Amino acid sequence: MEPTLGNPQNTIAVLQKYHFNFQKKFGQNFLIDPHVLDKIIGAAGITKDDMVLEIGPGIGTMTQYLSCAARRVVAVEIDKNLIPILEDTLQGFDNVEVINEDVLKLDLAKLAQEKNDGKPLKVVANLPYYITTPIIMGLFENQVPVSSITVMVQKEVADRMQAGPGTKDYGALSLAVQYYASPYIAANVPPNCFMPRPKVGSAVICLTRYQKPPIQVEDEKLMFRIIRASFNQRRKTLANGMKNSPELDYTKEQIEGAILSTGQKVNVRGEALTLEEFAQITNYLTAL
Repeated sequence: MEPTLGNPQNTIAVLQKYHFNFQKKFGQNFLIDPHVLDKIIGAAGITKDDMVLEIGPGIGTMTQYLSCAARRVVAVEIDKNLIPILEDTLQGFDNVEVINEDVLKLDLAKLAQEKNDGKPLKVVANLPYYITTPIIMGLFENQVPVSSITVMVQKEVADRMQAGPGTKDYGALSLAVQYYASPYIAANVPPNCFMPRPKVGSAVICLTRYQKPPIQVEDEKLMFRIIRASFNQRRKTLANGMKNSPELDYTKEQIEGAILSTGQKVNVRGEALTLEEFAQITNYLTAL
């Protein structure tokens, strides 16, 4: 089967046929540009060996392209109004299975075990910005066997994911993503590639999962508590952020000792520290 969706006329025809109304609460913006769809498939590096988990298939536009490129596609769609449309648009695409669920409530590690023998799968998604972070972090933190995550997100979120220390976009999300994966922006996508047109630009970002994290840290959860504390109030110094955090319980001396152990000054701000330096602080405090 060849993809039929992706050009605006066919997308409009499907939506009109089913009298579909866009749901603002689900952040629905459907892609109507075949070049972008090809770019996503290319960035994700999908082959006939791969099982793909697609989050938010919409009316099945990208699903058709994924079906042609992958061995198997499991698509998770929250909006029950889209299920009859997907049954129609994916007719004949025999390697696709649609699950009508909220992806944030699904046990994705179990799904990977059942559908792919626990082997790493590739995730592809066009995500509404308000659930981008919980979905990506959920995939990483819950040990779902994933080799890569290729997602369409708001441009500024993509920038944050790949930002480095000392930049305005750098923050807890940058550090979390870069602990688990190597981020790369594959394409910038203007609003006119979607229907309805979003108010902001989007970007396709590919996160290639590390076999093991690039740094050694004794207590991963503690490191992320320290990172959160250091960015909760950006204008404060790292030491103050850590002292004021309800998640941390260290004395002023212990905190300052940990910061000095990295070679940084006591009044340094969190945004100046690298992932490695956050790991050093964590290991220092773990050893106490």
